[in-house]
Amino acid sequence: MNARHLSYINPGAKIGNNVQIGPFVTIDDNVEIGDGTIIDSNATICSGARIGKNCHIHSGAVIANIPQDLKFKGEDTIAVIGDNTSIREFVTIHRGTASKGKTVVGSNCLIMAYCHVAHDCVLGDHVIMSNTVQLAGEVVVGDWAVIGGGSLVHQFTQIGQHVMIQGGALVSKDIPPYVLAGRYPLSYEGVNSVGLHRRGFTEDQINAIQSVYRVLYLERLNRTNAIAKIEAELPQSQERDIIVNFVKDSQRGIIRIGI
Repeated sequence: MNARHLSYINPGAKIGNNVQIGPFVTIDDNVEIGDGTIIDSNATICSGARIGKNCHIHSGAVIANIPQDLKFKGEDTIAVIGDNTSIREFVTIHRGTASKGKTVVGSNCLIMAYCHVAHDCVLGDHVIMSNTVQLAGEVVVGDWAVIGGGSLVHQFTQIGQHVMIQGGALVSKDIPPYVLAGRYPLSYEGVNSVGLHRRGFTEDQINAIQSVYRVLYLERLNRTNAIAKIEAELPQSQERDIIVNFVKDSQRGIIRIGI
């Protein structure tokens, strides 16, 4: 028997070519699933899901369920998953609220088992969330970030690109790009140089990033004075400006250096 015969697929769902659907899957109306995607047994794809091409949604995952937000009033919102992303067992990804209208998980991401991505979160491309990471509402995660297993991320927190966070972290402050974050309370532990090398950053680029963080963290200046010194004394580069703009835009404040 075809596995689709053991599943519920709403006639209004738009299913791409060569999509594999396992047994006991539920796919609601107002769902779009891209070509080549695999939906394993017992997954639930709720109204508002927009799943890209060549994704893999594993058993028990729930995509685009309504938010766990008391302000949600049934508005028409979506949850978007980019191409080539793997959503492992029992992950929950909720759709957006009126705040942003959508929750977004980028392309080429790996969201491991039992993770939760709450309403209106925005994850970039190539993000890895290890098992049981929990993101509260409206968290922003930059490209290539790696979040260690069991970490808890406070609502509205921003995590910069190419960041690596230790397992079991309690993230309540913003984490600037390119850094390692560890200890308790969560602190700046240096630049993620190993990860940056793996992704093709040159020694000059990495040295420039380290120079920025030496001023920001090691000279013990307040944030305003540190940014002013960085802009006045360090050569302009894309990496410098990404860090500076992130710090300037931080609403929650950034993590401090470990003691």
